[in-house]
Amino acid sequence: MASRHRSPRFRPVLPITTSTLVLALGAAAGCGTEPAPGVRAAAPTGSAVPAPDGAELEARATALQTEVEHVWVTEAAGFALARQSVGVLGDDGFASAYTSPDGRRIRLSVERRPHAVADCSDASAYPAGQKPPATCERDGEHWYSATGPGHAYAREQGGLVVTLSGTRQEVDRATLRAAALAAHRADDRELDEVLPPAGRASGQRPVERGDLPPEGDGAPDNGVGASG
Repeated sequence: MASRHRSPRFRPVLPITTSTLVLALGAAAGCGTEPAPGVRAAAPTGSAVPAPDGAELEARATALQTEVEHVWVTEAAGFALARQSVGVLGDDGFASAYTSPDGRRIRLSVERRPHAVADCSDASAYPAGQKPPATCERDGEHWYSATGPGHAYAREQGGLVVTLSGTRQEVDRATLRAAALAAHRADDRELDEVLPPAGRASGQRPVERGDLPPEGDGAPDNGVGASG
């Protein structure tokens, strides 16, 4: 008897409708989309949550006794902004510190100066009796200076002198130079991150430590004050 062969059976292919595709993509998108802790969720347009408006940022800068144009930020490998260090410098300048987990520090300062004191070769910029730094070199748009245990990179920008400084024991020249090159005026989002919240910045000045010199580039001061 001749064998009978069954013809193969084919299942009909269902058309992929728009609703089916949307449901499939939605199910796939639902996997692994939880934002990491501390990360701001994106707005519906795909942009991050907008920073406060300019008026609020200016008010927060005014409460700090500075101006938004004087708030600068930088980046350095292994260093992060110490929020408690943010404060006014002089009349309306700005100062902050970037610290490493092991306690090393880079200091950023922005001051309005009548002369180009960033130029360490200009002897007239130093008070009477104060000697120019032992090392003074032009490095691109910056001046590099070193005296004793401290060193700094400085440049003049629009009537402001922007300085990155530290001790050579805590930060080497290459790291300090990288921080100087990365320094820039804070944009609105960076201002929101750096400036103290409204109502908490009035009269704030950088936190001072008794074992560190005012300019951050000298030997620790371990002297005992009148209070003991």
